[in-house]
Amino acid sequence: MRVIKRILSGALVLSATVLGQSAILQQSFLDRQPPPVSAAAKQEMESRLQNARAEFEANPNDPEAIIWLGRRLGYLGKFREAIEVFGNGAKKFRSDARFYRHRGHRYITVRQFDRAVADFKKAAQLMRGKPDQIEPDGQPNARNIPTSTLKFNIWYHLGLAYYLKGQNEKALKAYRECLKFSDSPDRLVATSHWLYMTLRRLNRPEEAAKVLLPIRMGMDVIENGGYYRLLLMYKGEIPFDTLADETKKQEASAASHSIMYGLGNWQLHNGRKAEAADIFRQIVGSEQWTSFGYIAAEQDLKRILQSVQGPKQQRSSFRGATQADTNAGWEGRFTSAPDPLLSTLNGRDIERGKTALSNLHLSGLELFQ
Repeated sequence: MRVIKRILSGALVLSATVLGQSAILQQSFLDRQPPPVSAAAKQEMESRLQNARAEFEANPNDPEAIIWLGRRLGYLGKFREAIEVFGNGAKKFRSDARFYRHRGHRYITVRQFDRAVADFKKAAQLMRGKPDQIEPDGQPNARNIPTSTLKFNIWYHLGLAYYLKGQNEKALKAYRECLKFSDSPDRLVATSHWLYMTLRRLNRPEEAAKVLLPIRMGMDVIENGGYYRLLLMYKGEIPFDTLADETKKQEASAASHSIMYGLGNWQLHNGRKAEAADIFRQIVGSEQWTSFGYIAAEQDLKRILQSVQGPKQQRSSFRGATQADTNAGWEGRFTSAPDPLLSTLNGRDIERGKTALSNLHLSGLELFQ
């Protein structure tokens, strides 16, 4: 019962988030309030946005001005406007891959994954045969050293979009391509982390282990420290409990959610299903809904929800489900589920799930209280 209760608690919260079953989450992701930041940080971002608008108004046909306006809008959570700005830029400068790269990123933020994939594929096509270029940071790290490039970001985010869609073979191909542009410690650990998780999802542990070979203690990682420590944990050089305890002490943020999601996946891959679902539930219970760790946990829980309810039932609450419906949902979906996340549920879990769904009338956030 503990396994199913924890999994369903996250899945049901996810139904509110993704499928609009909770009144507090009625708004589209395009218009949803961004995660809170400090007053000082918000003031700084608003000042930079004001400067970007002024630069754009003075130079409306300058691609740099258009890109920075879109980026500054995105940092403040104005995703609808940011996507529009990048789209207008793409119309004016059809051969400039940067507009598709940045719009694709924001499509991931608002859960429009198919559009994200299309944009990143277009960007990759436009950059074919062209030299790579350093991508300036909109929110510089402590050393003020940019750590990513245009080609890296295109392939990295394309891999992520496929991963979020559950298309792991395509994600694998994208991340292998991304490795070609991961020639710095920060880029290497970021790509290796998602590549490792993708291979584990594909049940290819030997290949996943090979991804860890270049990772070692003492690498000069500037800003992707979370991914770096996760890789060291996967490699056995940092205990799971040590990294988990460190993360618990951190404030909820995109960085901490990246670590939490990796920890959840580690539990999942090692047969600790309840613990994995509990971590995913904690992630989606926070306000950091724009972080990749949150989005990934959300999509995993959504797949669990869909497999429990079936494609028709997911549009309604568990409250109205009949016993026959719930039993059919468990038997018909879990037993043939192709996703490794779902196939980790064994026959005993399925029987427990039938009982849980038959006896509990759940409505979104009840188990989350």
